[in-house]
This record gives sequence, C-alpha cells and structure tokens, in this order.
Amino acid sequence: MSMQVDYLLKFLESKTKVIGASVRFQEVSDEMLAATLLENEGQLRYMIEQIQELGFVNGEWTAPTITLEGYRRLEELRGIQASSDQAFVAMWFDDSMNEAWQEGFKPGIEEVGYKPLRIDRKEHNNKIDDEIIAEIRRSRFLVADFTSEPEKARGGVYYEAGFAEGLKIPVIFTCRDDRLEDVHFDTRQFNHIVWENPEDLHKKLANRISHTVGDGPHRKKTSSS
Repeated sequence: MSMQVDYLLKFLESKTKVIGASVRFQEVSDEMLAATLLENEGQLRYMIEQIQELGFVNGEWTAPTITLEGYRRLEELRGIQASSDQAFVAMWFDDSMNEAWQEGFKPGIEEVGYKPLRIDRKEHNNKIDDEIIAEIRRSRFLVADFTSEPEKARGGVYYEAGFAEGLKIPVIFTCRDDRLEDVHFDTRQFNHIVWENPEDLHKKLANRISHTVGDGPHRKKTSSS
C-alpha cells in the first residue's frame, strides 16, 4: 500500500471534527500537499479515488468522509507508530548546542530505551523537507527544543512540533532557561522542560519521557541489590 494513502487518510482524520462528518475543501492547500507528500491537485484527486476504491472513504472527492474501514486502518497505523523506537529531536543545529546534544538530549532519550534522531546527522538522498516529514511520521514521539539566539525563534522547530501534534504524535517541549522568554506565546501554554545545563536536561528529559510516553523497547533493566 502506498505511503501516500496512509498519509492522506491521517490528514483527513486530523481535519474531521466529528466522526461521520465530511472534510470539505474548496481548494488544495499547501498544508494538504505537504502532509500527503503530493505535488498538485491532480495527484491529490487520484489518491482520494484510490482510498475510495479501498473503502477507506466515500463521497465526493472535495468532501470525503472516512468510513468504518478507514478508521480500522487508522487504528492499525496507530499500533504501528506506537511500536516505534525512534525519537525525533527538533532543535537548533548550532555548535553551541553540541554539548546539550551529547550530554543531554541523546543520553536522556537513550536511557529510557529509545533511539534519538537528528535529521542533520542522517544520510539521505531526498529533499530535506520530505525527509523531515517522513522521519517524524516514523517516530514514537518528538522532542522540540526552542533554545535559540536572542529574539530569533527557530521556525523549523515550531513547524515540526506542529506537524507532529497534527498527527497526534506526542511532543515534549524543552528550552534552556535563559531563552524561555523568547518562546512564542502560542506554545507557552505547554509544559516546557526548562533546563539549565546538559546534565539537568538529561535527567529531566528521561523522567518526562518515562512518565508521559512510557519506557522504550531498549531500556536496560537494572537489577536490585
């Protein structure tokens, strides 16, 4: 089954306010194309026709409704995503953050049994935006760190956190204490891990992941003495 089929089905679910309601759109938006990895209206219309044939949606292509079979597929996809051992880290890729990565994010995630991924350290042949979207979709959760230069918000981090939220992938918000005042008010409502140094980040991040997402498949069990 094409990845775009599942991506499109997930996108339609994210726009469905009530089960059984149609998703109506007058024009094909950039958001819709980005979420489904399609390039134009013709491709989108074709993919909607494909998921209609699979029985996942019914109705007009400009107002599709997810069927019972479509929701069964979505539940199956959630089971696949829940078994992922990958944690996507969205952060500022600056040399000043190297220590935070090596002694904070990376060991904090690994301690509770997950494999951290920084997209700038993954070898690939695709466009970087497509690779980011694909890897977020493969991840069990996303860590979004908003540490940045003074008054220079990390736009990419906001986008990646929002994309994950739209897919109902858990997002853990973090920020170094001296840069918290620069975090946009739209995300201040979320409970950020405010860290002072890499060691502090390591401890707080591992604890937050363990208590909100749950331990990963690679967590090492410690024997009691």
